[in-house]
Amino acid sequence: MSSISIPAPFSADLYEETAPLLRTRIDGDVLVPTDPGFVEACTAWNVCFAHKPSIVVIAASTADIVEAVRFARATGGRVSVQASGHGIARPAEDGVLIVTSRLTDVVIDPVARTARVACGAKWGAVLAPAQQHGLAPLLGSTTDVGAIGYTLGGGMGWLGRRYGLASDSVVSFELVLPDGTEVRASADEQAELFWALKGGGNGTFGVVTAMTIELYPVSSVYAGNLLYPIEMAAEVITRFRNWVIGIDDRLTSSVVIMNFPPLEVVPEPLRGGSFVMVRGCWCGELGEGRALIDEWRTWKRPAIDMFAAMPFTEADSISSDPVDPMPAMVTTEWFDTLTEAAIDILVAATVPAEGEPPLLLFTELRHAGGAIRANAPAAANGRGRSGEFLLEMVGLVFGPEHGEILAEHIAETRGRLQPYVSGDVYVNFLEGEEKRQRSVHAYSDENMARLRAMKDLVDGDDRFCHGVGVEPTAIPAHR
Repeated sequence: MSSISIPAPFSADLYEETAPLLRTRIDGDVLVPTDPGFVEACTAWNVCFAHKPSIVVIAASTADIVEAVRFARATGGRVSVQASGHGIARPAEDGVLIVTSRLTDVVIDPVARTARVACGAKWGAVLAPAQQHGLAPLLGSTTDVGAIGYTLGGGMGWLGRRYGLASDSVVSFELVLPDGTEVRASADEQAELFWALKGGGNGTFGVVTAMTIELYPVSSVYAGNLLYPIEMAAEVITRFRNWVIGIDDRLTSSVVIMNFPPLEVVPEPLRGGSFVMVRGCWCGELGEGRALIDEWRTWKRPAIDMFAAMPFTEADSISSDPVDPMPAMVTTEWFDTLTEAAIDILVAATVPAEGEPPLLLFTELRHAGGAIRANAPAAANGRGRSGEFLLEMVGLVFGPEHGEILAEHIAETRGRLQPYVSGDVYVNFLEGEEKRQRSVHAYSDENMARLRAMKDLVDGDDRFCHGVGVEPTAIPAHR
């Protein structure tokens, strides 16, 4: 099929006039701002953000994605991509938004222990069929997140210390480059592009239409949460810091200060309460995992004990992340060591003052190391995965005035933490302008040079400028 021909000069104001032309070449939907469904297609999962493109293509096939990319190139427009709407960086302000949420095919090969995952599939669509064969993907804390976007940013989940990040499991990517060409990238084909995509490729080098990933022999785990009174926050975090020194890589764990909102969806024992929680997943022999957690039970009996043996199909219950869209602010830092001073800052920032509502929903410190660190030297984002403890702080935005207060609180907390953090970042725990500005700190200078060289090669015009902060050497005038 020939490429779309757009008369020159082309203005963004003419998108509505050219939409009928694009509709003749698209099996999915083509929407302009006056069409029903346009606003819904543009809304991210974090409703603090929304794309404002000139045109939306809701793709029904890879061929639709090719046509949308070629259309953007012909019209001089930028391209942004959205599947589940998680992890947004720079919202689209014009150009073409490609929505991939209809492309959800997943094919499991139990013999090769692989899965081929289409670009709109969430992790739930991968986990369920994989578990029928006793296999598991390296998903994150919720199955409701898009598998490919999560993986392109690295992907740290509950099997991470044993098997690495999700990006480490990729066998190959299929993608549409910014010029509309379809390619396959693997260790043997387009090897440098393959390396760049694994941790540096979210919204940067084209539209990934599918990936093939390795699966791992995990069917049952010992996992859950131990909840202690909020007054013990500093004591529990300190003990956790010491407890994980040299711990078996089959355990991936975290410690969390959690302020449960007073909502009906939250179970009654937790609703409106605050706790410090030891959270984790053991993927070895179940009795060994129970013995590790018994060390906590012996130390001090938790107020609520939710650790148990479970099928890995229930992995969502470990973090119980919300699935409904919500307005939130999120930030992150890496610690090489966790000092008492840093612990005190985190506790003071998260534990609500008596009689006051909490500003932060939660502060979580994930223990990394293991395969996460071991695989870092070969990874594009090696700098952003080499620390010992990964911080994620999340707050809910209840309105503009509250949003300003929350943003100031987060900025002040990060400022107080600066003497104790490494300055590196994990890009999947950043959103919005902060993601654009700080994502460069996931990459060493050498790796950033390689990423920018790849950007120059495939997208020197920077049409794909809505992902992590990898820019071409010469910033185009349209930026």
